[in-house]
Amino acid sequence: MLSSLKLFRHRFIRTILISNVFSQLGIWVRNFAILLYVMDKTEGNALYVSLVSVAEYAPMFIFALIGGVFADRWKPRKTLVGCDLLSAASAGAVWLALLSGIWEAVFLATLVSSVLSQFSQPSGMKWFKIHVADELAQPAMSLLQALFAVFMVMGPVVGTAVYQTFGIHAAIGVTGISFLLSAAVLLRIPPDSPDDAQANAAAGSWIQDLKAGIRYVAGRKTLLMLSVCFLLVGLGVGLITPLGIFVVTEKLALPASNLKWLSIPYGIGEIVGGIATFAVASRIAPSKLLMLGLLVDAAGIVLTGLSGMLWVTMLAQFIIALLQPAIFIGNQTLVMQQTEAEYIGRVTGIRTPLMSGAMLVMTGLSGVFKNMFPLESVYGFAGLLLAAGCLAVLPLYRVGRDANSTEEDR
Repeated sequence: MLSSLKLFRHRFIRTILISNVFSQLGIWVRNFAILLYVMDKTEGNALYVSLVSVAEYAPMFIFALIGGVFADRWKPRKTLVGCDLLSAASAGAVWLALLSGIWEAVFLATLVSSVLSQFSQPSGMKWFKIHVADELAQPAMSLLQALFAVFMVMGPVVGTAVYQTFGIHAAIGVTGISFLLSAAVLLRIPPDSPDDAQANAAAGSWIQDLKAGIRYVAGRKTLLMLSVCFLLVGLGVGLITPLGIFVVTEKLALPASNLKWLSIPYGIGEIVGGIATFAVASRIAPSKLLMLGLLVDAAGIVLTGLSGMLWVTMLAQFIIALLQPAIFIGNQTLVMQQTEAEYIGRVTGIRTPLMSGAMLVMTGLSGVFKNMFPLESVYGFAGLLLAAGCLAVLPLYRVGRDANSTEEDR
């Protein structure tokens, strides 16, 4: 309880939380409004619909590394405010283009905002590292994760409602206003100090900085283990991402429309897990939180592949979602504790495409695995990959080790 009160009294954490409410609202309204608009405009053309996902996810691989480097070079507050303002400006430009009849401009809104997020996310991590004490890092991360979990469930509902009630112009308008409000909230925090930017930013090229970041991750055992862990997690999650529909039609022998019965307990689990993790975060070491989440999720994935009863599968989905916040919070807290402020952007930028790339590769191969092996074997293999990720971070399971925030591994 004392930790929770400290969080809400902390000016920086309060500001980041309110800013994220506005930015998440803008992101979810934009994403679902554009998806539904493209569906309506093209009569469900698969190529155009897939381009929405390309515009959203491709920048992760192209700009994540670059964004991480410049997040370390630039002042974090200025970067975050600038990214929000540019996102709002791009929404305004798209709104004007739509008025002119250029409907394809909606892809630009998603693309520009996704590119900017590759700069803002590592800058946010760096800002967090600078302003939040280590003892508040894990509960603060859990509070943010609880917020994200709420938007994971409510975001699609709100985005769909805004589009269906008011149309695409209003949805893009809401997006722009939301980013402007996010930027305005961030301005409540005092400006960056000169020390918040990388001191030697002008000394070398960004390529040299990137190489230094890679050497930094490779040279620190904790970060290297976490990177291997999330590479394995990405492989496991990517493998089963497209296969939920086959769980319904093949394992449960139900019509495809019953897929919603797996989404409902998953959404509830996300919210309950986020709140529960926030409640216990200050009392559980991040390495234990991470390992617990990985083991339980591995078991839940295996159970999903084996189950032939709807209620068991729904329970498995609830359990998986319940512990996902623990994985995210444990991982983020360890990265924050084990990374010096001047490297936090590059570490984030290096690890993001690692997991996303693994997910993308296995998502592409999931159909091949599905045709070659029984569904329960595919889910069993995915569960083993998560268990292997847990083994990769097993050396972190030591009492007191998590408290060493920036001490070099030996």
